[in-house]
Amino acid sequence: MSVITDSQAEFEFIVDVLIVGAGACGLTAALAACDGGASVLVLERDKVPLGTTAMSTGLVPAAGTRIQQAAGIEDNAELFAEDLLRKSKGTADADFVRAVCAASTETIDWLSEQHGVPFSLFEAGGALPGHSRARLHGTPSRTGEELIASLHSAVESAGGDVMTSALVSELISDGKGMVTGVVIDRPDGSQERVGCHTLVLATCGFAGNPEMVADHIPELAGIMAHTHPGANGDALRWGTELGAQTADLGSYQGHGSLAAGHGLLLSWLSVSEGGFQVNAEGQRFSDESRGYSEQAVDVGAQTDGFAWTIYDARIDEIMSEISEYRELRNAGAMIQADKINALAEAIRVPVAALADTVANIAVHAQSGEADAFGRVFQAEKTLKAPFFAAKVNPALFHTQGGLVVDHDARVLGANGDPLPNLFAGGGAARGLSGAGASGYVAGNGLMSATTLGKLAGRAAASQALAENSGGAS
Repeated sequence: MSVITDSQAEFEFIVDVLIVGAGACGLTAALAACDGGASVLVLERDKVPLGTTAMSTGLVPAAGTRIQQAAGIEDNAELFAEDLLRKSKGTADADFVRAVCAASTETIDWLSEQHGVPFSLFEAGGALPGHSRARLHGTPSRTGEELIASLHSAVESAGGDVMTSALVSELISDGKGMVTGVVIDRPDGSQERVGCHTLVLATCGFAGNPEMVADHIPELAGIMAHTHPGANGDALRWGTELGAQTADLGSYQGHGSLAAGHGLLLSWLSVSEGGFQVNAEGQRFSDESRGYSEQAVDVGAQTDGFAWTIYDARIDEIMSEISEYRELRNAGAMIQADKINALAEAIRVPVAALADTVANIAVHAQSGEADAFGRVFQAEKTLKAPFFAAKVNPALFHTQGGLVVDHDARVLGANGDPLPNLFAGGGAARGLSGAGASGYVAGNGLMSATTLGKLAGRAAASQALAENSGGAS
């Protein structure tokens, strides 16, 4: 996977906007480019579009949308940006965060009203760490697969083309920073060359590349990567070969709540609605309310690298809106008991230890004072029988660092100027989380995918048409 220089390259055909990756970012970019009147081709390595989007709940945050307004939620882009900057402890680029938050409003309204993506508000999402309002928008089943299917259908309706089983192995450059096309490897071993006037990198990040993870995220070296096979850092390598800036390469979405043995996510609502985690000794070990991303390191540090998430029937009902949780429940991933002592016996942790843990939480919930870890429990969310427990492992979901882009998703070079015709979004671009894990809030990845995708597609189409009024050849 490299950039080759060939100023005389010949192509089987040329499009205005070529997009690498058919996840949420690539498909949203395609929609925007089609709206801009450009010829568009999306290249996807898999047989069907999936990406890391399909592994998510498909929930996209945005502030001040008409969907929020209809639900009576008062929100705006500035409040959203302040939430993100606070969660990142000021390490995120404030100007960039504000610009993307502002653009997120238009993105959701545009996708739902002009392209028929059936978004509705996931109101329970307002309880997740980092969000001060309910601003997560999802399709009916709350799955990434459904979101991808809806976007794919919209692209086809808009006149965009998606070529599957098309692995981009090399970018072709004119030697002056301009990308003129790509080399595609096909399943039968053949290769094709496709040219472009502008290129959008909409690939995954590098969570599936152990060497890159060890270099940039050493605290998660060796922890399972729950990510797409395409998350191998291709965009990062291509971009840096072309002279792009990179930033926040140590930033990521981890998770401290991947259901053990199932490969499915136990929603963090299990914790943010009043639940907690204990280790094999029946004891809590951190402030779980900080967020699920940073919890990955703490869970991984426990005996045998797992934890038990404890919650109750009220939380079980809240999470039942999420398809992935219903799958876990149907698979028998949860253990239920009417008493804490019985639950402790069922999950094989010391009964006295778990009972003491619950009692300690109750005391702090009634007093309103922070516990020894700094967590403040709410009395109205104190767990009540019947109780549930799910065994969970830590995982690295996706990276949040990448190529530095401007407010039109143009990739910036080392001198701060845009590269000639390269755009990026989603896992290929620097995200909104700042440095490390603490800045991630639910949906950050999909917001940068959809919003940067829209910005990239629109700007790429505009540039391609301005420079080549004849369109595709």
